[in-house]
Amino acid sequence: MNVEKLRRFCLSLPHATEDVKWEKDLTFCIGEKMFAVAGLEPGPAVMSFKCTPDKFAELTEKEGVIPAPYLARYHWVALESYEAIPEEDLEQLVADSYRMVFEKLPKTIQKKLSD
Repeated sequence: MNVEKLRRFCLSLPHATEDVKWEKDLTFCIGEKMFAVAGLEPGPAVMSFKCTPDKFAELTEKEGVIPAPYLARYHWVALESYEAIPEEDLEQLVADSYRMVFEKLPKTIQKKLSD
């Protein structure tokens, strides 16, 4: 995976949007809430995403996966390289992040996006 493949995958999810925040991060959102972030400049992590508490504990035991700076308390992980997780697994994890964020949106926004 790389940032372009990640971008294509994220934008293939229904109603997903992208935006550059903090001048160097490409964020992917559903209902204006982030579900994945990719770094556009070199840094300690190439991307991050939300996961369940159990998956957070499991993933942070892997080489190349760390608690996401500033977001770990919300169960976000960061990848030090795209190779830290196989592409197929990463797509599933990002899709799970998208679903978790969507499910936390207010019901009115969920309904609007589902229509």
